[in-house]
Amino acid sequence: MKIIDNRGYNDPTVNLALEEYCVRKLDMSDDYLLFYINEPSVIIGKHQNTIEEINSGYVKENDIHVVRRISGGGTVYHDKGNLNFSFMTKYSHQSIHNFRLFTGPVIKVLAELGVNAELNGRNDITVDGRKISGNAQFTDTKSMFSHGTLLFDSHLDDVAKALNVKADKIESKGIKSVRSRVANITEFLSDKMTIAEFKDRIIHSIFRSAGKPDYFELSNEQWDEVMKLSDSKYRNWDWNYGRSPEFNIQKVRRFEFGQIDARIHVRDGIIADAKIYGDFLGHGDIEEVENSLRGKKYIVSDIKNAVFGLDLQYFFGNISVDEFCSFLSE
Repeated sequence: MKIIDNRGYNDPTVNLALEEYCVRKLDMSDDYLLFYINEPSVIIGKHQNTIEEINSGYVKENDIHVVRRISGGGTVYHDKGNLNFSFMTKYSHQSIHNFRLFTGPVIKVLAELGVNAELNGRNDITVDGRKISGNAQFTDTKSMFSHGTLLFDSHLDDVAKALNVKADKIESKGIKSVRSRVANITEFLSDKMTIAEFKDRIIHSIFRSAGKPDYFELSNEQWDEVMKLSDSKYRNWDWNYGRSPEFNIQKVRRFEFGQIDARIHVRDGIIADAKIYGDFLGHGDIEEVENSLRGKKYIVSDIKNAVFGLDLQYFFGNISVDEFCSFLSE
């Protein structure tokens, strides 16, 4: 097994691109292990509806990355107190869905540190019933990876706030996350250590029989390909939001002038239809507002551009463009 050097990148778009590039392009005659630590980010499962999974207002206010990954499973929060690991191997029937095989080395290290961790259910590592690690897998039937989070010393308040989705009525076929009680590994350690020291303990345990770890560095040309993938895919709105399953969302809020009840149908991240109801005492034909929204991306900037030329106070009452756009999209 070789450890892939990620050059210390904390950008989730780079690290997820690196992971995908390696699993698809490297010769899996060797097994590989990749570690990375990301800046504050929400990582969305491949089959999930991004809008359903994030507190978009909090995410925007705090400049938190939102990135979709190529593996399934639920949404997770990353920050610099979270260590991510990814085991890459050839595909085999014995390995796919076998999370015990890939979480075993991590659980062994935790036991050596006095932490009584166990694989709970299909793909979570827990301590005393609290989740410290979520895991998922990807395969192209030739190669595969099994990757997971390790909540070492994350800001758990930020985890809760970033994933605390507002109670809008959303109907979609996306795979919804199951929220669990979470904990940091540091809560269970008797001796203090840094996240770097924790990573070194995992590496030392895995390579104990080999004597020392073997590192693998991508060439500059390979890194160029990783960066291209990061730009074209993982920083792309179409991948992170537009790939969400088709969904309907209902937004309801009472303003001083009355209540607005908006029903929005979104397909491939684009507003396919919009209907607005309510007891507001505005004037004009509300279809003009509805028509302006159709065909626009379901994001604040596009909604703002769509209604910018409309006199919203004429249609609804005392409401600004910013208030209306935030109401529809956050």
